[in-house]
This record gives sequence, structure tokens and C-alpha cells, in this order.
Amino acid sequence: MELTVYNISGNKTERIVVLNEEIFGLEPNDHAIYLDVKQYLANQRQGTHCSKGRSEVSGSTRKLKRQKGTGGARAGDIKNPLFVGGGRMFGPKPRDYRFKLNKKLKRLARRSALSYKARENNILVVEDFTFDTPKTKMFAGILKNLNLQDKKTLVVLCESNKNVYLSSRNLQRVKVVNVSDLNTYDILNANNLMFLEGSVKELEQIYSAF
Repeated sequence: MELTVYNISGNKTERIVVLNEEIFGLEPNDHAIYLDVKQYLANQRQGTHCSKGRSEVSGSTRKLKRQKGTGGARAGDIKNPLFVGGGRMFGPKPRDYRFKLNKKLKRLARRSALSYKARENNILVVEDFTFDTPKTKMFAGILKNLNLQDKKTLVVLCESNKNVYLSSRNLQRVKVVNVSDLNTYDILNANNLMFLEGSVKELEQIYSAF
């Protein structure tokens, strides 16, 4: 698959980028995508939720009434989970939600997500650019030139660029990541992927290392 490289003014250049079929032309594996997205979302959870059981709530341990002869059910102390103010039965406790996935499966999921975007023609390649200082207005202008100002866009850099990142931070629909930090959730969550020209080559090198 061949894509034309655009400049930051939104005009086509004479250069083209050939997307690797092993990365962008794969038959997508939906189950691999499901597992990778599930792991990503699970890893975002703090797991600090906590409720008090009957041994942790405040209250007397005195028996409320005699066990027999009342005509009602037996009852223990006021901290019984059946009573208002009592402890909670089987409530949440702090835990770690993370789980492991094989590297090959995660790699397959990312390639599948990229293949979906390539099928939908939602990948754009732009020539490499940088800013001397953070300029949100300038970054927004680039998106406007490329007709991406109203679309949820994932910008993929070949290497970390602080000024580009800071320029995009106040834009609600834009996220900037390094190619090494690309993940399945971000790919699918974006309407369009904007690759800098150098990041496409870097992506192919990363996957060729496996």
C-alpha cells in the first residue's frame, strides 16, 4: 500500500511511503485486539477500592437478643451485614487487576489494529517537523491544513519531542505518542492516525526485530 507524503501546509509532496503489508495489510485478529485492549484498560485501574467487613465497622459486639423464644430469626451483634450500618459481605478489597499477555499476541493485536486503519484509509503520512518552542496555535494550524481539526487524531512521532508534545497538550482531540509507545487501544480510539515520515520507518524496524 502506497501513501503520499504531505507537508505541514496540507499539500502533497512528490514523495510516497510504501506501507509494509506484514504490518498494515494483515488479516485482523479480533480476539487478539480484544485481549490487548482488555489488558490496557485493566492496567489503568488503581485497584484501591476498599469496603469494611463486619470485623472492621464500629459497633458493639453485644448480642442483640436471646437466640430462642422470640419468634424471629437469630441475630448476632449490630455489625451483622443484614443490619443498616453493618459490615459489607464480600465487598471489594485492594487488588491488582493487571494480567500477562504474550509479546507475540500483543504484537499481533497492534498489527491488526493498524491493518483496520489502513483498510479504512484513516492513515496519513506527514513529513517530519519540529518546533523551536511550544506553539499550540501552530500545531492546531497544521491539523487544520490537513483537515484533522475536528477529528480524534493520534500523532505518532519517531522520537520524543517535548515541544511538539507540549504544543498538542491543550488540544482536546489530539494525542501525541512515540512510535515505541504505540498501543492497540490508542490506535482504535483515534479516528485518524498521523504518522511522521520517519516514524513509519521506525515502526518497521521495531517489528522486524521480532
